[in-house]
Amino acid sequence: MNAATDNDPPTGPATPSGLPGPVAFQLVLLRRMADHQPGLVEDALRTLGVSRADLREANRRWQARMHAPRAPGGLSPYRALLGAPESVTARRLGDMTCEALTWPVPLWPDLRFEVLTADRGAVWNAWLVRAPGAAAPALRTTTDLAPWSCTVDEVARAFPPARPMEGSAPTRWALACTVPDPDPDAAPHALVTEFTWGLFQRLVDRRA
Repeated sequence: MNAATDNDPPTGPATPSGLPGPVAFQLVLLRRMADHQPGLVEDALRTLGVSRADLREANRRWQARMHAPRAPGGLSPYRALLGAPESVTARRLGDMTCEALTWPVPLWPDLRFEVLTADRGAVWNAWLVRAPGAAAPALRTTTDLAPWSCTVDEVARAFPPARPMEGSAPTRWALACTVPDPDPDAAPHALVTEFTWGLFQRLVDRRA
């Protein structure tokens, strides 16, 4: 295998014309996030130098690839856009041994996109996680929960016991948790923290 070729940004039928694969994949991530954080997504599109039309086309092609009857499954769609992973490590989850593959995500340099695979390469989970060596945010009160600042795992550790809830789409997660108010004399907040692709998006008051 030619290492230089294997790591070149992929292009081709899975990507909008003229966009490298990693850029197209970031647009796929942003498409779901736009439902909750349209302003941040617009800023990200400007950073990437692309349009909303590019975002829609990247997502359309991704969905077509994922749902095509004879399309290769497992890791193939991710490798097609992202190329060779930055790291591949074995991970034990209960009685199951998984492989964790990670790729850098330039929009979020302190994060990595992680895909967990089970037996025969089936994808068990795919989301954004903190990069090795990158400092996690200090999460103490509701004011620390800024959109795009933290991951599912970080919120679960910061505010135990966090109860997983069903998300509104396959790429969404939610945790019910109790989060302290910045005012030490105020009562803690019963909240639902919502995530897209593993990245925090918004708070919802459980009492509403």
